[in-house]
Amino acid sequence: MRIIVTGSIAYDYLMSFPGSFSEHLLPGHLQRVSLSFLVDSMDKRRGGCAPNIAYTLALLGERPRLMATAGQDFDEYRRFLEGSGIDTSLVKQVDGTFTASFFCSTDRDGNQIASFYTGAMAHAGELDFAAAGPCDLAIISPNDPAAMVAYARECRALGIPYIYDPSQQVARMGGGDIRDGVVGAHIVVCNDYEFEIIREKTGLDADAMLEHAEAVVVTRGEKGAAIRLRGRTIDVPAVAPSAVVDPTGVGDAFRGGFMKGIALGADYQVCGQMGSVAAAYALEHLGGSSHTYTRDEFAARYEQHFGPIAI
Repeated sequence: MRIIVTGSIAYDYLMSFPGSFSEHLLPGHLQRVSLSFLVDSMDKRRGGCAPNIAYTLALLGERPRLMATAGQDFDEYRRFLEGSGIDTSLVKQVDGTFTASFFCSTDRDGNQIASFYTGAMAHAGELDFAAAGPCDLAIISPNDPAAMVAYARECRALGIPYIYDPSQQVARMGGGDIRDGVVGAHIVVCNDYEFEIIREKTGLDADAMLEHAEAVVVTRGEKGAAIRLRGRTIDVPAVAPSAVVDPTGVGDAFRGGFMKGIALGADYQVCGQMGSVAAAYALEHLGGSSHTYTRDEFAARYEQHFGPIAI
């Protein structure tokens, strides 16, 4: 399948805090917060929503095209992506600026506090689907907000089915822009917290979204995912990881596995189950593209939980 993945390209700076963030948030003083957390470790990893999603698709045998912007420090990352089976020909490398950066601290309970530096991502609006060539399926994942709005409109104009995944950008985007992405999307995907923000900002609940989208997928961490369709809901359990190492990129892996199911022509339950297996692999490693597996290994793990599958 000809898949285009849009979204941020970033370097992740992942830090581990041995305590609990909630213990340091004083309910009566939230109007003035000044906190500093001493972390035990820091790792720099290749990240960004778009490469993470594309990486899972590539592991599962697709060759997705990555459409995004990166900075002058992207050369090594590009070599890694191409070596992993991802087409980076649509990536624009911007001179004089750095690739976007994600600074994330995770506490002992798996809670995260993060900041994101835009960098070259600010130039994402300079790319467009009309120049990208044929596309059977696209995903619009977190990126420069104006670019996300433009991509959704371009996909609708060109008749490209797209998955709308605003995720972290729901906090930044206005209700009108989010609604513009939902209306016309083939599938809407977000986590349960983001879903509530989308509902509040747009006034659209799942039923209202389904007047436009074919499916609304809401991930729920260790509780799995709920796939809302018109008239029914499919509950997909999470696959228990062998170890919980880092949650960064787990949602992206779910999306990549889900999209591979679509590429196979599978029903939504199988798509969700593939997403759960892919997410478990990511959760067992630090960073969104540190793990690896063969398609046979993936199929064997899928079969342990859900039954046989051909990939």
